[in-house]
Amino acid sequence: MSELEDKIIAALKTCYDPEIPVNIYDLGLIYELKVDGGEVLVRMTLTAPNCPVAGILPAEVERKIRALPGVSDVKVELVWDPPWDRSRLSKAAMLQLGLDY
Repeated sequence: MSELEDKIIAALKTCYDPEIPVNIYDLGLIYELKVDGGEVLVRMTLTAPNCPVAGILPAEVERKIRALPGVSDVKVELVWDPPWDRSRLSKAAMLQLGLDY
């Protein structure tokens, strides 16, 4: 993993779904992260298609990544396949939410 990818992941961990007190990276909402030079592609989902942050969260992700030194372009794609489920949670997220893993 590159230094830029590490910085992007750190930025993603500052984005939260307002209904769940866990960052979107540990929630498993990031399905793909590609970095090619300074160009970044993020494929992400939300916990549900009718999630109230559907119009806000992808823009926040784009804004936070775009602000990083070394990033020249960002594309955030919102996808629904495969549907998100709790199996995508990291161990840290499961512990934070008090769930068994």
